[in-house]
Amino acid sequence: MSLNRILVADDEESMRWVLSKALKRKGFSVDLAADGRQALDLIQENSYDLAILDIKMPGITGLDLLDRIRETKSDLLVVIMTAEASMKNAVEAMKRGAYDYITKPFDLDVIDAILEKVAKAREITGQVTMLKQELKERYQVEKNIIGNSPAMQELYKTIGKVAGSDVTILIQGESGTGKELVARAIHFNSGRLGKPFVAINCAAIPRDLLESELFGSEKGAYTGASDRKQGKFEQANHGTIFLDEIGDMPLDLQAKILRVLQEQEVTRIGGTHNIAVDVRIVAATNQELLERVRNKEFREDLYYRLNVVPINLPPLRERREDIPALAGYFLERTCTELSIPPKQLSREAMAILTAHYWPGNIRELENTIKRAVILSNDPQLTAADFDSLQPQAGDVGNSTSQTSLEDLVAAKLGTCFNGIEHLEKGDIHAMVLEQVERPLIRHILEKTRWNQVKAADILGINRNTLRKKITELGIEMKRG
Repeated sequence: MSLNRILVADDEESMRWVLSKALKRKGFSVDLAADGRQALDLIQENSYDLAILDIKMPGITGLDLLDRIRETKSDLLVVIMTAEASMKNAVEAMKRGAYDYITKPFDLDVIDAILEKVAKAREITGQVTMLKQELKERYQVEKNIIGNSPAMQELYKTIGKVAGSDVTILIQGESGTGKELVARAIHFNSGRLGKPFVAINCAAIPRDLLESELFGSEKGAYTGASDRKQGKFEQANHGTIFLDEIGDMPLDLQAKILRVLQEQEVTRIGGTHNIAVDVRIVAATNQELLERVRNKEFREDLYYRLNVVPINLPPLRERREDIPALAGYFLERTCTELSIPPKQLSREAMAILTAHYWPGNIRELENTIKRAVILSNDPQLTAADFDSLQPQAGDVGNSTSQTSLEDLVAAKLGTCFNGIEHLEKGDIHAMVLEQVERPLIRHILEKTRWNQVKAADILGINRNTLRKKITELGIEMKRG
């Protein structure tokens, strides 16, 4: 936290002039107030790094103003000035929260020493604030990475192994699998905790702006560059930069990323000198980078510099046993965020969620839960609340699915018989058996190339019984 803007409040014009001239000579922006009321108005309207206040001023005294500052701008550091070197004034000023206290008249060397102390204090305060924020984010990130499947257990082990070192990491996984969460978990468990974590999506920024975003630019470097601009690498100095969707980065920029990895320095657009940066790079992609290397769409040398430690995030369909925990977490969080009474998921609804293919992975699951919560007025979400999940290839019969056939049937029945009160008495059992038997027998006949003897053996029924079922169910026989 740098020291830039200072407020000086004193009813003596000569004191305001001397301090203003000395501070401006050192490059500070200075605002002046002739009394306590004017000073309070300026503090409420603007943001200051330091306020230098005279203890006795018309309207509102320096001590009273200090009280108001502590109530509304507690992060503003205040130095009190007084012409009376009494213990009472000094004690009272410090009790009320002044950062320091000086007695008039004073040499400008005293102001220099105070400015140096204030700058260091603001730097420490900034580091503490950032550390607190990152610890809070770390808790949230680790809370959001959910799963006890074997794949997730391996992921946790990998994060623990690599977080403490500065090796470059390449996270690969489909869209929506949580790549940025993993990158943040690595940063928050590393020695760079308390330093910046800067994320940039390389696919979301137009090519002509991406270079400026990454490396910064000098004033006048291009049309519209009215000021010097720091790039993401400079902003992430001593911390971690997360290059999301790096597979979409243009080839010429890939060469510059490679240079940063090799030389640990960047050059702003329009700049003439190199800027040293100490940055850990974590990259991510939803593409098959080796395939892009073979197609000359991604630099081979950059691929191997990034892929020092590869982390492959499994799609949600390959860790379905984690879906109930994820669904429960998103359900609870959504209800809390929207101030909605807690809801539950029925067994049939959970079966549908667990069986779904989830092409959008965790992000799709979260949005599906949120939509159901918003649209449902009931305390329990049922299968009917997830009608929008159309069956997809891989939903049923997936070898990795942890959902039983009974659960899948129960889920489908919950959808079909949502309006059960309109059905006639006594017709449900026969109708369900017929709709289950017909596809079952047809499927086995197709698998046996319409050989009824083999089909009957697999089904565990008599051949004559099978022939009777084929007729009753209206199954059209085909030649094998």
